[in-house]
Amino acid sequence: MKHISCQGITDNIGILYYLIVSMPVSKPYIVLSDRSPVEGTSVWMFCGLETGTEPVSYIWEQESRSGLVTTLAESNSNLINITGVTCNHTGWYRCLARNEVSQQRSDRIWLDVIFGPEQPQIDVTAYSVTDQGYSALERRNISLTCQASSNPPSQYVWFYNNSEIYTGAQLTISTVLRGHAGYYACLAQNTYRNTLSKKTITLTVYYPPDGVPTCSILPVNNYTDLALFCSWMGGYPPATMKWSPYVKGDNREGFSNVTLIQPGPDTANNSVFTCHGSHVALNIAQNCSTRTWLPHGEPQCSAYATRNNEYLMLSCSWEGGLPRALLWWASDSGDVQGTSEENSNILILRSSATYSGKAFACHAKHPLAKESKQCVLKLEAPVLMTQRSVVSVYEGNDVLLTCILSKNYPAATEVTWYNNLKQNVGETPKKYVLQQAAAWSNLTVRETDSMVDSGQYWCSAKNAVGGAEIPVKLVVMRYPMPPNVTITKITYSSHQRTDVTVEWLIQADADLTGFFIELQRLPGRLGKSDIVPLWQKVAADLEPSARSYQINSLDPTGKYAFRVTAVNRRTIGHPSEIKSPALPGFNAYPSVIGAAIGGMLVATVATVLIFLYVLRNRNNIPRLHDMIFGRQNSQSRENINFPEDEVVGGAEEGGRAEMRPGTSVTLPRSAMPANLPPQIKQPK
Repeated sequence: MKHISCQGITDNIGILYYLIVSMPVSKPYIVLSDRSPVEGTSVWMFCGLETGTEPVSYIWEQESRSGLVTTLAESNSNLINITGVTCNHTGWYRCLARNEVSQQRSDRIWLDVIFGPEQPQIDVTAYSVTDQGYSALERRNISLTCQASSNPPSQYVWFYNNSEIYTGAQLTISTVLRGHAGYYACLAQNTYRNTLSKKTITLTVYYPPDGVPTCSILPVNNYTDLALFCSWMGGYPPATMKWSPYVKGDNREGFSNVTLIQPGPDTANNSVFTCHGSHVALNIAQNCSTRTWLPHGEPQCSAYATRNNEYLMLSCSWEGGLPRALLWWASDSGDVQGTSEENSNILILRSSATYSGKAFACHAKHPLAKESKQCVLKLEAPVLMTQRSVVSVYEGNDVLLTCILSKNYPAATEVTWYNNLKQNVGETPKKYVLQQAAAWSNLTVRETDSMVDSGQYWCSAKNAVGGAEIPVKLVVMRYPMPPNVTITKITYSSHQRTDVTVEWLIQADADLTGFFIELQRLPGRLGKSDIVPLWQKVAADLEPSARSYQINSLDPTGKYAFRVTAVNRRTIGHPSEIKSPALPGFNAYPSVIGAAIGGMLVATVATVLIFLYVLRNRNNIPRLHDMIFGRQNSQSRENINFPEDEVVGGAEEGGRAEMRPGTSVTLPRSAMPANLPPQIKQPK
């Protein structure tokens, strides 16, 4: 479509009309010298037209990424030159061509300026800003984002204390620890231009001290005042410490630790003080409490000696309390001994008898006590006593000797008994029994013997400041002598000579507890011998009422001698005279009667056996049968085996043979069998 304009011109003469035809502008187009110029270089843009009546004016428009359109330039020239392009020149460009007839806009063309990277910007989330940089609470999460203007976009690398730790624009730490504190640097790099920029920040991690605050009370000003000390070390920043209740109106605060002075006399026993510790990384405060209290009771003193009484040790203690009490020793003259110690104090002195009877005082001081306290020790060497200085006992019994310590401090480390030979009784425990306690010592002498145990015994005691000993006399008495014994009868119980019966009597009435019998085996041959036979006890502990005893199981071939002795407990009497046993007396009457009866029995049995033999063998020895029983019996038709058969048979035959009781038969000597037992003698 063409537009035509008409114009009229007048002059002074008259009106002149003429026709002027103007062409509208065509749609312009843009030519760029460099579509991706590098920042700092120059670039030109040309706005070209195919048609259009002059004059034509040009307007250059710039549209940013956000869509904001601004006029860059307006002139009659279709060429624009930009020297030193920057990142701000990046955007869409259009030119507007206009003449009197029309106006046209070109299409947009993109100018992509290569620039950067600029100085990075680091954004930190979940943080607080400090004078040194950024801070974060321990165990929270934190995010660090790095951005640097650049075309093309930058690549990012994170460094922690100059060590590369991550690649990317955003660095996230899910659980921040105190070890994460330090320097963080973001490096932005433009790989197209091979340029880079860097920014560093400081990250501070806030973390509380470990554990809880600790409270303590210390004595100050010579144990007259109290120092309240509270400490909660560690953490960042330091914890804030504060005591309550306020001490004398003092409301001072401290960091990590705080110390306040409390006057001792103005503080009540069992007073409680609390220290409050607060920290920015904690939501609630942490507390600790302490209580000041006076030790219970009074100071306690004691003394004891080391082994062998080489050193004397004085111990003093006043246990408990907070703070602990101060203890020191002083002699009875007031001179301080040793050094001062808390809670307990031991004074070591070399053992010496010069300390006997002297006193030592232990002084104790505590801030809550207005006056110091003390306990006193008096040292004394042992003093010994005994219930009986002379003790008597019958032989064979146990006896008790006593020893009492009336004065003894420190306690004797050694109480020793010595026997009548000045020997330590501890070396023979089977003979002596010791029983000891703190204030006494007893010695038991077992199974006393008058010859061995009688005499002087000594009880000896020794401690670190001296020693003593006391004698106790022991008299061991013998029991009275038992009466003499006389053997009244001693015989063998039989001719076998294996058993002996002994009978005895005592010569007078006296104390006795029993008897014992001794045996001596005599030599087999008469004559002198260098070996004296030994006496052996064959019976012991016989009752006092016994007057006889039988000894068994002797050797019948041996010859023996015996003696009897009376005993009164451990006192042994004189042995009786020595006697040997005799054989029992001879009596022939019983022997003769017994032999006669035995012979008659044997003869009767032999006769019966002969009769039976003849009857059973009457056919073999008919002559003998006829001689004893008669011929008529031998001719009998029946075989009679027994006399009873004969009687029965005779009765059956009409009584031809008759046996009458009381009939005796005498056999001739020639008819006696030759094999009779030896007990049956043939008649003469």
